[in-house]
Amino acid sequence: MKEFNDLTRQEKETYLMLPILKEIRHLGGQATTEEIKRGLFSNDYGIPEEELTRVKEGKNGPFKTFNIPFSFTISNLAMAGFLDHPKRGTVVLTQKGRSFEGNSKQLADAVYKISLPMWKEKAQKNKLRKKDQTDQDEQDQVQDISGVEEDPWRDKLINALNGLTPGKFEMFCRALVRHMNVDIDETIGVKQSGDGGVDGFGYMMADDFRTSSVAIQAKRWSKNPVSSPEIDKFRGAMDKYRADYGIFITTSSFSKDAIKAARMGTRIITLIDGERLVDLVAKYELYVTPVVTYELGEFFTDDN
Repeated sequence: MKEFNDLTRQEKETYLMLPILKEIRHLGGQATTEEIKRGLFSNDYGIPEEELTRVKEGKNGPFKTFNIPFSFTISNLAMAGFLDHPKRGTVVLTQKGRSFEGNSKQLADAVYKISLPMWKEKAQKNKLRKKDQTDQDEQDQVQDISGVEEDPWRDKLINALNGLTPGKFEMFCRALVRHMNVDIDETIGVKQSGDGGVDGFGYMMADDFRTSSVAIQAKRWSKNPVSSPEIDKFRGAMDKYRADYGIFITTSSFSKDAIKAARMGTRIITLIDGERLVDLVAKYELYVTPVVTYELGEFFTDDN
C-alpha cells in the first residue's frame, strides 16, 4: 500500500473521504474545515504530521499543499449529498452522510458516481480543469470550490507572523492572551532571555472571583510540528513559577505526542496552533481590519 505522500491527488481525495465523515460525526455532525483538519492529523488515519504544514510557493504567495486534496474531497462529498455547507468554512452532515455505514471504496464509488459528471459539466462551462493543469492552477481552483475553503488571508497572516522578530512575536502573543481575559504580569516573561522558559505570565479571574496564574510560551515555527520535549520543557517552566495553567502558542502545529503530553498530569496545557491562532486573530480583530465583500449569485453567472 502506497504512503499518503505518494498518492495522486484523486487517490488522496478517495483516501480522505471516510476519515472526513468520521471526524464530522465525532464533532457532532457540524464542524469548521479547520476543526476537521486538526482531527485528521491528531487521530490515527495514517496521514503524516508534516502534511499539515507543508507549504508550496505559488504565484499569489505560499500555500499549504494539503488544502488542495482536502478541499476537493469536501466538494465531492457535498456534490454527492453527504455534506452541506451552510456558510463559508463550515460543513454539516446530511441525513445521507449520517446514515452511511460502508467502507472507503463503497463511499468513493457512491460519491464519484454523482460528482464526476458534475465536474465534467462544470469543466465544460468554465474550463477550469485542463489535462495539463499545474499545481498553481489547482491552487486557484481551491478558492472557487463551493465556498468551502477559507480566504487566502489565513496563509498570509501565518507568513507575516513567521516574519516577525522573536521579541515582536512574543509581544503579539501577550496581546492575544490579554484579549482572552488574561491580565499580563509586566515583570515576568517580558524579556527575551532570563525568564526561565516562559514568554509571558499573567492572571485570569473566574466568575467566582477565583484567580489562576497562567504561563505563556510562544514559538514561531514555520515547518516542523512542535514536539513533546518542548511541552515537557514548558511544563518545567510552569513548575518554576507555580503556574496553574499553561498556554503554548505556535505558528506551526503540534505533533501527536505533543498533544498527548499537553493533556497529561494535573495541569493541562492549552495548545494554540497556527490555524487556531488565525481564528483568534479574526475573533479579536488583533492587528487586522475586516473587509466586507460579496459573492455574485448564480443569476449573474448562469448563461441561461
